[in-house]
Formats: sequence, C-alpha cells, structure tokens
Amino acid sequence: MLRTVARDSLARNSVLIMGSTAGAAGLGYLYWLLAARELAQPAIGTATALISVSTVVSMVSNLGLGHMFIQRLPGTGVREWSRIVSAGLLLGCGATVVASFAAAGVLPSLGGNFAFLRSFSGTAALVVTSVALTASTLLDNVFVAHRASHGMLLRTLALAVGKLATLAALTRAGYGGAGVVLLAWTLPSVAVTAYTLASSLPRLRPGARPAGAGLGAELRHVQGSLSGHHLINLAQAGPTALLPVLVTARLGPEANGHFYVAWMTASMLFMVSPAVASALYAERTNSAAAGLPRASAVVLAVTAPPALLLFFAGDRILALFSAGYAAEGELLLRILVLAALPDAITNLVVAHWRSLGELRRCLRLNLLMATTCLALTWLWLPGTGIEAAGIAWLTGQTAGAVAVGLRFLSTRRKAPAG
Repeated sequence: MLRTVARDSLARNSVLIMGSTAGAAGLGYLYWLLAARELAQPAIGTATALISVSTVVSMVSNLGLGHMFIQRLPGTGVREWSRIVSAGLLLGCGATVVASFAAAGVLPSLGGNFAFLRSFSGTAALVVTSVALTASTLLDNVFVAHRASHGMLLRTLALAVGKLATLAALTRAGYGGAGVVLLAWTLPSVAVTAYTLASSLPRLRPGARPAGAGLGAELRHVQGSLSGHHLINLAQAGPTALLPVLVTARLGPEANGHFYVAWMTASMLFMVSPAVASALYAERTNSAAAGLPRASAVVLAVTAPPALLLFFAGDRILALFSAGYAAEGELLLRILVLAALPDAITNLVVAHWRSLGELRRCLRLNLLMATTCLALTWLWLPGTGIEAAGIAWLTGQTAGAVAVGLRFLSTRRKAPAG
C-alpha cells in the first residue's frame, strides 16, 4: 500500500494534502477543546464569529490566484516564477486588506451581532487574521503546483502546533477573552508565513527571490484568473465560509459557537475530496495522466471509516468539549456526515471539468449548489436552529450531484454507438 502511494503521484500528493488538512484539523480540534475548557462561551462565540468573517474576506479577496499558481508555475524559469509568486502574494494580500476594512465598515450596520467590529481592536484583528489566511492559502498552492505537498504538510503542522502552544501559554499565564483566541490563532500564521518566504520557497525553487518588477505584467493574468477560476472558487467555497456568518447573523455568536464545533468536526470528511481534486488538477497541469476512477477510489477509501465513526459516535466526540456542545450539535453532525458523499462527487467533477477548460460548466454547477444552500439556510435558521444549516448544505450538495448524474446520462445518450 505504502509503495503504491509512493509511486503514484496522484495518490501521494492527495495523501499529503489530506495529511496537511487532517493534521491541522486534529490539532485545531485540540485548540478549540482547550479554548472551550479554559474560556467562557461568549468569548468563544465572538472569536469564532471573527474567524468566520476573516475566512469569507480571504476567500473573496484572494482573486483565484492559488489556481493560477497551479496552472502557470510548472515549467517556468526562475525569474518568471519569482514574478508570478511575488505579484500573486502582493495583489492577494493587498486586496484582502481592502476587503477587511470594507467588511468592518459594513457588517456592524447590518446586525448587532457584529458590533465587535466597530472597535479598533476588532478591525485590526479582522485585517491581520484575513491577510494571514490569504497568504497561507496562496503559499500552500505554490507547493501543490509543484507536486511538493510535503512542504504544505510541514507548513500546516508547524502552524497548527504553534497555535495550540500559544493558546496554552496565554491561558496558563492567566489571560482570557476572545482576544486571546485570536492572538493565538494569528501570531503563528504570521511567523510561519515569514519563514516560508525566507527559507522554504528558495529551497522549493532554487534561485527564486521576491520580485517587485513586472507587477503590471501580471495584472492581465490576474484578470483572467478573476473572471475564471476565482468565480468558480467563490461559488464552491462560499457556503463553507458563509454558513458560520449566517448562523451568527440570524442566531447570534453563542449559537455559532455550537455550530462551529460540529462543522469543524465534520470537516475531516469535507477535506478529503477537495484534497484529491487539487492533486488531480495539479497532475493534469503537469501533463500527467490521472483519471476520475482512480481519484474516486482514493476518496472512498479515506472517507468511509471516519464517516462511520462520526455518524455513530459523533455525540461522544462533541461531548469532549462539553455536554452542551453534544446536545446542540449531535443531529447537525449526522446531517453533515450524510452530505459527504454528494460533496465528494461534485468536487471531483469540478476538478475534472476545470482541467478540460470547461469553466462555465464548473461555475454553473457551483452556483446551483451555493444558491440552494445559502438561500435555504437564511430562510430556515430562525425556525429550525443550527440544524437548518446542515439540512441546507445537504440539499445543495445533493442537488449538485443530481445535476452531475443527469449530465452524465445526457452525455452517454449523445455518444455514438460502437
């Protein structure tokens, strides 16, 4: 088994990407477990609300540059490589700063649950956290582009360990409140990003160095990424990032704390198919043969065991936080587990279509799922509670999987016989 993974580039990079996400999720689980035990629920609710907003801001403002890296970096010379990466990081982080200030100015006027963004400290935390997320996302995609996902794994583990260690140190020193959670979340991100820029990237691409020249020449490529890959990414990742924000807006930060823990627990399932999809796309941009059946087999083998565990023992896992988290999130977690199968189908199909250049088809599918999920979540939350977000997510993913199935049947009927 290990020899097969080592020889198969798709399997190897899929496993490394999943390992990165799993390591971050596992250590992140300990992070939130420690926070839940050491800090009051209102502080957790406020911190998760701000991190949720930062995730949305970063997602909106990274301009689809990660997929542009995967598409353009393989095979480029050192000077062009340096220009592409430097311009991407500068433009992505700059756009994130602008979007952060815009969010801090708009969200408090839309609902009292975001009043914490009116303060200088709240705005500063939003800007720093959002920029750190954007830089981390883009740097991860640089490693994926070169099928060097071990670099992403080391970065992610260092980041997760740093967050946990910082939180433990601050709480042991007697500090409390939402600011502690955010400080422990953000400081390691800044440190690991700085180390990656100074040390890891030069090892990945010997001779590469930051390049300010040629920024204008990259704007054309960024515009193409913005109108293509970025719209697909927004429609695909939008519900993932927006659901906690909608829960906060409709039910408040405390309810979002319960939702966030269940959502984070289920994320160990939702990380698998995006990881394999990214590896599949990277394989094809590097002119390697990689098919959907092989990618599907990897997803099924990795997803099935944890899905069964979460479905039948999820309440006991949530109870590690407290009995309240288990009582509030048990049903939601089971609903999210059921959504893992249609989610995997749509993620792999989008990666397949993206590699074939069928970007409009990708966008239409993702828009169908996103619109269904977000609209139903907004309508159902007040009357149903946090379970509404899970039901809406399951409904949106199922609608996408059904659309893929209908497309497949239509293509088979049109195919010439023989």
